[in-house]
Parts: sequence; structure tokens; C-alpha cells
Amino acid sequence: MTEAGIGKRVLLAKPRGYCAGVDRAVQTVEEALKLYGAPIYVRKQIVHNKHVVRTLEAKGAIFVEENEEVPEGATVIFSAHGVAPEVYEQAKQRSLKAIDATCPLVTKVHQEAKRFAAEDYDILLIGHEGHEEVIGTAGEAPEHIQLVDGPEDADRITVRDPNKVVWLSQTTLSVDETMETVARLKKRLPMLQSPPSDDICYATSNRQYVVKEIAAECDVVIVVGSRNSSNSVRLVEVALDAGARAGHLVDFAHEIDDAWLVGAQTVGLTSGASVPDELVQEVLTHLAARGYTDVEEVVTANERLTFSLPQELKRDMKAAAAARG
Repeated sequence: MTEAGIGKRVLLAKPRGYCAGVDRAVQTVEEALKLYGAPIYVRKQIVHNKHVVRTLEAKGAIFVEENEEVPEGATVIFSAHGVAPEVYEQAKQRSLKAIDATCPLVTKVHQEAKRFAAEDYDILLIGHEGHEEVIGTAGEAPEHIQLVDGPEDADRITVRDPNKVVWLSQTTLSVDETMETVARLKKRLPMLQSPPSDDICYATSNRQYVVKEIAAECDVVIVVGSRNSSNSVRLVEVALDAGARAGHLVDFAHEIDDAWLVGAQTVGLTSGASVPDELVQEVLTHLAARGYTDVEEVVTANERLTFSLPQELKRDMKAAAAARG
């Protein structure tokens, strides 16, 4: 807790907000709109954030649930969460120009799934049932993959050969809960293999780590993010587990209930990996108006990773630039 006499303050977490995969996906839609003109169709939400989706809609993006909703021959962008192989096939059948904005770190998990399936492993995919990323990864090798949705699910798993089993995970999970699930699985399957490199993405891990650093000092932690954003939801859980006295998820500053701030001296603030920083700045303005003017940024990592745009889009951008001379 803060010492007596110290005024209201905000502990601002860093890293927060956009990760490299989200940045690439949003930029893909923006560049496609500039290059091909509106409308551009996007299958599912490009990233799980209300504000980002609304902003892109205003620029001419049309979000659809499935390829069937896209007119034949039109351009469709696949979201950052990845898709199953059958989605590419459907796009081909409808003569759609498909641009794949899947995060490269999700693509890595897809490649691992394909490789282990080719070697006839049973694959235990740790993740949340129904999440788009899980659906996409499972679609790479449905006959080899079983979903494990949290530690409680570990006890119902059955495998063909306990010596030939590996776990993979959704990239946006709680690091601690995932390791708890793995520990439960290993009790039953001591020969369980781990992925060649960590599946939980660097951005998810980094955002959880800094929240753990500040949580115990916070009367309330506010996470900016959407309810369908797995990594944002996890940040609230991580904050509470790490000692924050309360935690709330909001899309926008106006959703903050003043009752949450009653008696709160220290407010923690962070945002999920699909949240533009302008939304965090609006929350800081909102808090400043309520006396929280002392803002201390707590930095635990500096992220410099960037991903280049999808090949299909880069090729067309290059051709358009050459045509302009």
C-alpha cells in the first residue's frame, strides 16, 4: 500500500496494448483498403477489440462470420487468430482473393500441430473451447487433437500411447494456469512432451508479468480490453491472483464506475494486446479528473518485435508502386 499522506496515484503498466501480431493485422486491413478500395471483407473480427473493429468499419471494412457472406471474386482477409485449412479451401471455391493476417506466432502453433500429427502423436491443445484460435489450430489435425480447457479438464483425457503425446497451447492464455494444467496432465502422462518453444506469445507473457509486479500495491486494477479478448480477460484474473483488491475490464473510459474508486488510493492500469493506446490515454484523463494525477509507469520489458505484412499484400503493393512509376 502507499504510505500515509501520498496522494492518489496510477501505476501504469508497460508493456501494454498492441502486440506485433495485432499491429500487423490492423495494418493489413488499412493497407488493403488503400490498395484495393472499399469494401474489403474480413472474416471474423480482425482482432478482438470493439473500437478497432468500429474504426475499420468506418473506413470501409465489412466484417463477416463466414466466407459464404463474401461476394464471389471479392477480397477477404483472415483474422489474426488463424483459420483451419478448410477455410482456405472454401475461399478458393468462391474465387476469393484471400489475404492471411494470421499472427505469425499462431502460425507457429499450426505448424507444430501439423508436424506432430504427421509423426502420429496425440496432441493435447490447452485452450478455451470455441475460441477462434483454438478452432483454427484444431482444424489442422482434428483426428489427433484433443482440447484441454483448464486444469479441471486434464483428468478426462485419454490417449492411444502415453509415450507419444505432446501438449500445445492457445497463445493468449494465463501462463500460470497453463503450467498448472500441464502439471496435472504430467501426473497422468509422465512422458508428455512440451512444444519445441513456448506457445504462449511473448506479448501475453509480458503483459501478465508487469501486472503481477504492480497488483499487490493496487486497490483496483483497470484493464482496457474487450470481453471477447482472451488475453484481456486473463489480465484481470492475473491481477486478482497477484493481490489486487479489485479488478475490472472496460472497453472505454466512460464504463468506469466511480464506485470502484471509492477509497482507492492506488489504481493499476493496463490494456490487452489488441487495444490502441489512445483508449488508455482516455482512461488516464478520466482518472486525472477524479484526482489521480500522479502517474508512474512501471516498465518490465521493452518490446521491439515487428512482423512484415502478408506476402500476398506486399506483392500487390509492390506491383502498384511499380505501375505508378
